Amino acid sequence: MTPDYRSQHQLRLSYMPWLYFRLKAKDRSWADAWQQEWQQQLMQLECIDIQGPCFIAPSAKLFAEPGRTIRIGAGSFIAAEAVLHGPISIGQQVGINHHVSMDGGRAGIEIGNGCRIAAYSHFYAFDHRMAPDRWVCQQGISSQGICLGQDVWIGAHAGICDGSLLEDHAVLGMNSLLRAKVAAWQIAAGNPAQVIGDRRNKALTGDEWKNYDR
Repeated sequence: MTPDYRSQHQLRLSYMPWLYFRLKAKDRSWADAWQQEWQQQLMQLECIDIQGPCFIAPSAKLFAEPGRTIRIGAGSFIAAEAVLHGPISIGQQVGINHHVSMDGGRAGIEIGNGCRIAAYSHFYAFDHRMAPDRWVCQQGISSQGICLGQDVWIGAHAGICDGSLLEDHAVLGMNSLLRAKVAAWQIAAGNPAQVIGDRRNKALTGDEWKNYDR
């Protein structure tokens, strides 16, 4: 049997979509055509506004009814098996990795430029009411929204609850649960998440930068 290199390459890009933006000329034409066809289909089926070249894995699930638009900025990517339900606004050069789950509730999720969201993170911009006089399933929900500033990094398996705010350059550690505000440049971690440091104290030297290729 002849190896199906094209399908394997598409699978690799779906799980590691930052590679899409580094493709060499021999792969660029088929990859762009593949993405353009898929993105056009998505925009016909759902209320999705794609605002520039981006990558969306075909196995990602995007649901955006009227009034729940998903906007995706140029240079952003959404990896395999992610599930997004609008309203969600994604800035430019945002990375949403595989198996991320987002629900914008009524108030929505705002993600600033340059954010990185690691695998299996969960965003829920709504909450069930919990009055003791009736079952949770019989109560309504509230929705305040979730907002990420620019250059925010969310670690793997993090949970971000309704009403959370991460200001520019903030970091949330893996396996953390956030229902609060994280100020600019702060590093928060834990359940519940608490501030444990400041990014401005993590500057790399010139030699250390040479070890980074992403």
